[in-house]
Amino acid sequence: MLPNLSRLHHSTVTRFGRRRGRMLLAAGFLAVVLTVVMMFSLRDRFVPEDRNWPTYQEPPTLVYRREDLQRIWEWEVAAGHYPSGQKIPETIGLTTPPLNPALPPRKSSTIPTRFRPPSVTDTTGIGAKRVYIDIQAKPPNVAYPPRPLPGSVADMDVIMEHCDFSQNKYVRDCLEVLRLGGGLDNGARVRRGKMDEWKYIYVEDGELQNSTQTVPPVNPAVALKSQGVADPNAGFVKKRNADWEPHVRFAQPPKYVAHQDRPASCEENPHLYHMFWTGPFTDKPYLALLSFLYTQNLGLNIEPGHDESISCRPKFWLWINPGPAASVPNPTAMRDMFEQLKSNPWASPFLHPRFKDVIQFKLWNTTEQLDGIPELKDEWRDLRDTLFNSGGVVEKIPQQVESSSTTEDDAATPAQSGLSKSGEEDDKVNRVGSKSPSSYDRLSVILSDMARFVLCHRFGGIYLDADTILLRDWEELWGWKGAFAYRWSRLDRYNTAVLKLNKGSALGTFLFRTALKNGLDFHPMTVSRYTKDAALEPLLLRLPDALFDSAWLNTEDFQRERPPQPYFTEFGDFFFTPREKSAAPHALGFDGFFKGAYSYHFHNFWWQPFDAARNWPDLGPRFINGERIARVQADAAQPQVAGSEFPEDLVADDKRDLDWSVVIKRTFEAFIRGETPNMYGEWVKW
Repeated sequence: MLPNLSRLHHSTVTRFGRRRGRMLLAAGFLAVVLTVVMMFSLRDRFVPEDRNWPTYQEPPTLVYRREDLQRIWEWEVAAGHYPSGQKIPETIGLTTPPLNPALPPRKSSTIPTRFRPPSVTDTTGIGAKRVYIDIQAKPPNVAYPPRPLPGSVADMDVIMEHCDFSQNKYVRDCLEVLRLGGGLDNGARVRRGKMDEWKYIYVEDGELQNSTQTVPPVNPAVALKSQGVADPNAGFVKKRNADWEPHVRFAQPPKYVAHQDRPASCEENPHLYHMFWTGPFTDKPYLALLSFLYTQNLGLNIEPGHDESISCRPKFWLWINPGPAASVPNPTAMRDMFEQLKSNPWASPFLHPRFKDVIQFKLWNTTEQLDGIPELKDEWRDLRDTLFNSGGVVEKIPQQVESSSTTEDDAATPAQSGLSKSGEEDDKVNRVGSKSPSSYDRLSVILSDMARFVLCHRFGGIYLDADTILLRDWEELWGWKGAFAYRWSRLDRYNTAVLKLNKGSALGTFLFRTALKNGLDFHPMTVSRYTKDAALEPLLLRLPDALFDSAWLNTEDFQRERPPQPYFTEFGDFFFTPREKSAAPHALGFDGFFKGAYSYHFHNFWWQPFDAARNWPDLGPRFINGERIARVQADAAQPQVAGSEFPEDLVADDKRDLDWSVVIKRTFEAFIRGETPNMYGEWVKW
């Protein structure tokens, strides 16, 4: 706070006289100036300019030696799980380029041996030639885009080139490349000229090639050279107070098979979507399943019984946790689950025989699932008191007496035993699902962080959070054999709301063993530390969030000068579209919703209906029984009209400005009712 100079001058002159007062003021001013000058001169004298002030560093998580990290890299590359030309981190210290069956041959380096770095950072491609395809609807059938070519593959290197936020790429521009390169422009042909640089989908042409390159002699890795006693793990920092993991020995990697040559059944690498759900079935998993039926190539447009020609038909496994996250299913849990699904209007439509081959409900059992992970089964019980660990914060579960209905063995943990006996039905332990912002089911969220890695490692496939809506066919994403998640908005971290892992992979072994030594923490921020500390980040590719979460950057004040369509400044805009933007949803429809993106993540809002005015499954006469139940629940006081079960629907009674969530829900439902085709122009055949 600055002094009042005029008042200071007046009081000083009044007290000491005009002459002495002014001299005192001048002396005081000079003293202040000299003090400031001395402070800066002392800083320059005693504090060096290049001094690095201490900064907070997250504790290391690494438990694998460099030798084992090299084995992980070599196994993943040999299995075809690294179809990328990006460099292997130099700190890994490979001395021989691994043979890469998922990458075509490239020209060998002409750099003289003496100028090459001591460690190898490239792989030697021996894969088939890549042919980048031009996907367009052909006249006169240009009203709908074509399905992706079976066996096609997305080149993630090209996608990263156009979409990487760290390289100042805009979500708007990324979506245009994804839209045009994927043939989703419906023949609009607004862009003119060649678009070869925007082609990111390819097919593999030909057989694997024998490498004719001679591997040049390379010097030992820097980390392996030292005078005196060598430290083979130099450059890596081990987790404090933890022992190195025993040396790993992996089985032979699976033989690489080009995506287009995969068996029709895809038994080894099935196209499985996994989703985890706790609590009563609501409109949230309902819409996720509808989006799956609307976008994926399931053969619903083919007469039942004649759809065997669909190769590697995707399947959706919805895993139901029947009670609170810390409870154990009782012996009748499976039967109870299906009884509840049959009586639930949001779930019962998906039990229809037409969907039995593509949608399956599975019962989640934490003990059974963890015992199914070879890397965990013998040791996870030692962490039973800290099983609910998220970002290093452990949610303590009270000690409880197991119920007589429990069927687990004596090793069942307090974290898995019966409900809390606190008497509060909605406390942290007993909570089942998130009913409002104030009753957030944190334990189920933590459990789902672990469940996604468990499911993908055990069965293979892609995990989706339940607040995810599919927006297009994922054929070319299945074709890319690597593992991936996506970027946490502006941060260089993972968000695992979408997660792809290969079944039983070396990367999966690393993640589970590392998590075990770090308290079974599977929070995406912690997983980011696991891969970073071990120089394995390229093996779990961090895709741009534009592909799966296109609104995220805008909600955090980034790229608002050039936003995508639609423009959300907060995630709530999906459910409550601002008035000044509310003409777009009804006018543009599904076609105007982040077109080009593979999915949309609406970030929670579990308690907010998609369509408050019609908060029931509106799937037509075939599913009328469920609609009856839901409509009664939605408005028990709704007056009945004589001769009709419900009052006649009037457009005048509908909300005038439809929100995006309403338009998306009603679009999917119209497809199931048979009133409109899906985004590829296909009609459901019953």
